[in-house]
Amino acid sequence: MKNQVLLGEATIPGGDRVLKLYQGKDDCNIVISGRGELMSTRKHASESALGTLACELLKSADAASVLIGGLGMGFTLEAVLAATGKQARVVVAELVPEVIEWNKGPLGSYSNYPLSDARTEVYPGDVSDLLRDEGKRYDVIALDVDNGPEALSTSGNDWLYSRNGVNTARESLNKGGVLAYWSATADPQFTKLLRDCDLHVSEKSVYAHGNKGTKHTIWLARAQR
Repeated sequence: MKNQVLLGEATIPGGDRVLKLYQGKDDCNIVISGRGELMSTRKHASESALGTLACELLKSADAASVLIGGLGMGFTLEAVLAATGKQARVVVAELVPEVIEWNKGPLGSYSNYPLSDARTEVYPGDVSDLLRDEGKRYDVIALDVDNGPEALSTSGNDWLYSRNGVNTARESLNKGGVLAYWSATADPQFTKLLRDCDLHVSEKSVYAHGNKGTKHTIWLARAQR
């Protein structure tokens, strides 16, 4: 890639796809083998909105318990930390160990090093493990895993967007909690699935950067009873 330096590579666990982190003059991006750019520090508005919009729906976010599925470039985590109080607890699950290290290193400066915040706890594994833990409950669950309901990097993420996965996430919420999903594209079938799981759903279309160009989809869901 022209005028960019390769900073690191990582194989996604459970598959043969490779992530590559590149740094240019003013930004970084992560590409995935065979598919091109996966995420960029230049285009992160929708990732930030995922965290902000979900926390805004809480009656009080001062001491919120939040689970984020997918660290990415740290922007959802940064937004959640900004939207919550000093007593909040934020767990972020990331399957790829190198992505965690990248966020501690060169990526951290773009999102204000959210991993260094005392409220942050990193789970180096699959977010589905935490959702299946019946002893854990959250006020917000924000999932930005793969490309949304249409898996991009590994089919193992399909469970998160299945009826079973949605119901498991729903049961992991505290009363009044918010379940939020990010997707690169709209998906009417997933909207229907959320409603079929007895969730009240609002769907937001958010620009990836600025106020023109590519838009991404965010679903905000709450139990109806």
